[in-house]
Amino acid sequence: MSCVKPKPIDRRDALRRIGGGFAMMSFAGMIGESLAQAESLGGAAAVTESTPVPEYMLKDPGFKPKAKHVIFLFMNGGLSHIDSFDNKPALVKYHGQPMPGGDLGHERKTGTLMKSPFEFKRYGKSGLEVSELFPNVGECADDICVVRSVFTEIPNHEPALIMMNTGANIIGRPSMGSWLTYGLGVENKNLPGFVVLCPQVPSTVGPPLWSSGFLPAVNQATYVSTDTRQKDFDPYKLIPNIHNDKFDIGQQRKELDLVKKLDALSEQQTYGPADADPQLEATIGSMETAFRMQTEAPDVFDVRKESEATIKMYGEGSTARGCLTAARLIEKGVRMVQVYYSLGDPWDAHADIQSHRKNAKDSDQPFAALIKDLKARGLLDETIIVCGSEFGRTPVVELGGGGTHAGRDHNPHGFSMWLAGGGIKGGMTYGATDDFGWKVVDKPVHVHDIHATILYLMGIDHTKLTFRSSGRDFRLTDVSGNVIHDIIA
Repeated sequence: MSCVKPKPIDRRDALRRIGGGFAMMSFAGMIGESLAQAESLGGAAAVTESTPVPEYMLKDPGFKPKAKHVIFLFMNGGLSHIDSFDNKPALVKYHGQPMPGGDLGHERKTGTLMKSPFEFKRYGKSGLEVSELFPNVGECADDICVVRSVFTEIPNHEPALIMMNTGANIIGRPSMGSWLTYGLGVENKNLPGFVVLCPQVPSTVGPPLWSSGFLPAVNQATYVSTDTRQKDFDPYKLIPNIHNDKFDIGQQRKELDLVKKLDALSEQQTYGPADADPQLEATIGSMETAFRMQTEAPDVFDVRKESEATIKMYGEGSTARGCLTAARLIEKGVRMVQVYYSLGDPWDAHADIQSHRKNAKDSDQPFAALIKDLKARGLLDETIIVCGSEFGRTPVVELGGGGTHAGRDHNPHGFSMWLAGGGIKGGMTYGATDDFGWKVVDKPVHVHDIHATILYLMGIDHTKLTFRSSGRDFRLTDVSGNVIHDIIA
């Protein structure tokens, strides 16, 4: 879909617009209090009234969409695939010996091959191998597909995180959730179409990971904290300014109606009847969403309304809270929810791979609970769960930085992700890394292929979901990407 080419303006029109800008300063002051409230709920990111792209432009007429929603469980920092979902017996056999082929060109100083300290076990009818780090996920083996041949280009956190979230190695591109809401619109106007959950703003990158980039501001995610230090889980404390203490709903409605009228008047005087200021439209839209969220957001974010059995099934901690909240948001029609582990790069096991034990303990139970809960709610078939990191980790020990020398460096050349629900075949693995887990040797899957497959399951041809910016048509999968048909049920 292409942008409308901006109209050229002459000096007289420029002066007219500049003059209109002074009037807008007064307007901005009048609505400042309402805007502050809207921005606390995600600002322009909270807008949900977006016109979806016509279906005939995006969809394959020969394929019936299997999914309506996406939940992305993100273990930021880099989960070690060879210690979780990609068992390598050769590492046991050759433990302590040099990696065949010599120096692999890692980012940091590395040594000999290091076996996994975690035992692997087969689960389900499929016999899927999963390490002791994820026993609960292992019990869901017949519902998940482990893709063991994912790769990306750059071994640093920032570009790898951006690639996994936006399909590019540089900041400024729209995130997958933004593309989805741009292409499909939203189901529930009272909630954002794209929500990010984490105790604090996650990773070393932060908001650019869920930015709408050059897409309309309505498609950006709304970030909500899942910090469990707020013990009573009161949504009115969780979401700042969700309640207006000065004006009731009726008074706020009158205020917004006035703002809309002033907006329309300003656009006619400043831009003409056929034009609109997208920034102003986004501001007004954010106020509208903030207004509507007052009625529905407190309810959907109040996990205390779940049964004691459900809360116990998810367990404790911010990841558990994020996964349970994700299920509730999906149930209310939110298009995409992303659950990050925590601030920084917590899965970044340079010093000691044993640090994965705590991270996995926090994640394993809620990940499995999410699969079981969505199935119980009748939502798993229409919800894609995708789980992974920005890259994997090396089969050799890292030697830099002192410590125990039991950690692993970054590895973008071959790692694992798992998917479930939404038309994904369960109980299978796809692709393979070499005997040591260093790089992909069978059925390589680039991040673009993961994105293309998710879009396909949502009913979108990834080559047709485009947006013109800076003189070219962009898409989530850039100029590549192939749907992985073998993992689709």
